[in-house]
Amino acid sequence: MHTVQISLNILIFLIALALIFDFMNGFHDAANAIATVVSTGVLRPQTAVAMAAFFNLAAVFVFHQLHVAASVGKGTIDPAIVDHVVVFGALIGAIFWNLVTWYYGIPSSSSHALIGGLVGAAVAKAGTGSLVASGLIKTILFIVLSPLLGFILGSLMMLLVSWIFVRSTPRKVDSWFRRAQLLSASMYSLGHGGNDAQKTIGIIWMLLIASGNAGPDSPPMWVIISCYCAISLGTLFGGWRIVKTMGQKITKLKPVGGFCAETGGAITLFIATAMGVPVSTTHTITGAIVGVGASQRMSAVRWGVASDIVWAWIFTIPASAFVAAVAWWVGAHVF
Repeated sequence: MHTVQISLNILIFLIALALIFDFMNGFHDAANAIATVVSTGVLRPQTAVAMAAFFNLAAVFVFHQLHVAASVGKGTIDPAIVDHVVVFGALIGAIFWNLVTWYYGIPSSSSHALIGGLVGAAVAKAGTGSLVASGLIKTILFIVLSPLLGFILGSLMMLLVSWIFVRSTPRKVDSWFRRAQLLSASMYSLGHGGNDAQKTIGIIWMLLIASGNAGPDSPPMWVIISCYCAISLGTLFGGWRIVKTMGQKITKLKPVGGFCAETGGAITLFIATAMGVPVSTTHTITGAIVGVGASQRMSAVRWGVASDIVWAWIFTIPASAFVAAVAWWVGAHVF
């Protein structure tokens, strides 16, 4: 295993930059975790983000196998070309795209922004041969599969619940699912923390392996804890600009719909994390929300809003990759 000479100052700077990205990931994706439970009126925004932040952090005790971190750290680009400049470029590309989409209230994927950043920086340094095709194909495949699975599970949950409670009054159903949504929102936040925190663990681990400060078997415990804490703090501060898009503009949700969307999204995230796939929590919950709306009637979904979101997904990897390539070039002349 090759090692790269990286000064302590640069190493600390890049780890801090990675944790800033992790914080922004939680900040940006907080809306995904709380939009349904807030828009249905089950929880106040402040209570919802506190609950989401708690379960983001609690995920460290649930997801012991770091399959997603390994996929990001060793299964996206060739570890042999990783150095401090590649990591710098990748993080700048991802952070830039997060800031742009947060500012305009677009629910894009922090996960795919990071993958795009890694791709752009790696290609800028060593060409397309530096990419790990199997890992990238799996990630790109799940760009389609995660919202599709969320859509299927969300719509099936809605149809199943409608069938089970067909003889219940709307008031009783609303009362029951106001309580049930607390559980579904908690599970979704747990899945969000488990999948997304591992992406930053993976990139810090990649940097530490390259510098000879960690082995390839597992990252240091301080990396794991700091990444879960950073994403939890980011969630606590919340990205309010995206809440309205996710919770109100796609389709109008009631507590029963919020429960079904969150449950479908949580199941998708748990499956992806177990498989080691760095999926987008944004894609997943959007697919589930659309599935819930479409299961009632197709006109319940504002397809124009949904299509705008899909366009943001399409541009995420190319845009972050381009910025990362430019950042790599700048970094190569600065560091």
